[in-house]
Amino acid sequence: MSQSVSLLQGAKTIFTRDIRLAVRNRGDMVNPLIFFVLVASLFPLGVGPDPKLLTIMGGGVIWVSALLANLLAMDSLFRSDYEDGSLELLLLSPQPLWVMVMAKVVVHWLITGLPLTLLSPVLAVMFDVPGEAIPAVFLTLLMGTPLLSLIGAIGAGLTVGLRKGGILLSLLILPLYIPVLILGTGCIGAAISELPWVPFLMWQGALLMLGITFAPLAIAASLRVSISG
Repeated sequence: MSQSVSLLQGAKTIFTRDIRLAVRNRGDMVNPLIFFVLVASLFPLGVGPDPKLLTIMGGGVIWVSALLANLLAMDSLFRSDYEDGSLELLLLSPQPLWVMVMAKVVVHWLITGLPLTLLSPVLAVMFDVPGEAIPAVFLTLLMGTPLLSLIGAIGAGLTVGLRKGGILLSLLILPLYIPVLILGTGCIGAAISELPWVPFLMWQGALLMLGITFAPLAIAASLRVSISG
């Protein structure tokens, strides 16, 4: 019992610390959101104002923009901890490393993935997505963005010790993002076409459960490999 309390206390400490750091560095919170809006806004300017075309491509544009915005914030997940030495202290801590990194991933999603999800209905309206399909846009991002954070954290752990790890991170992670992207765009496309879209969410939920189960262990292993190497 005391061990469980100690475990929760350690995760709470990491969670609180990262939230405070995020509030202090508000640019890290705002930049992905601005990037998300700008990238999505450029597509209508490039392809023209045709409502039918915007509706067809809306789901894909929103998802690709969210994916790139998430990737933009991914490189800094462990970077500051690595530079100030606190990451090595986490590795030496008696607490399981996977619990500590899971707390950091949750904070990353709260300051990056959740704002993108909350903003997605506004962009859906901009792309003339039917009102009946907007819940699908919101729910698929709500299910998919945590998975992006979990997968991205594995790559961030592997590249944390590299000076120019951002490019390598993109090469490592983007192929792993493809199933999430396919399910997300498929869900929105089915909702726009008035087809059953809940099965796409169920598959996303299954992937999210697998991610929550195995990704923290993979993140912890990637950090150990990166730091020890």
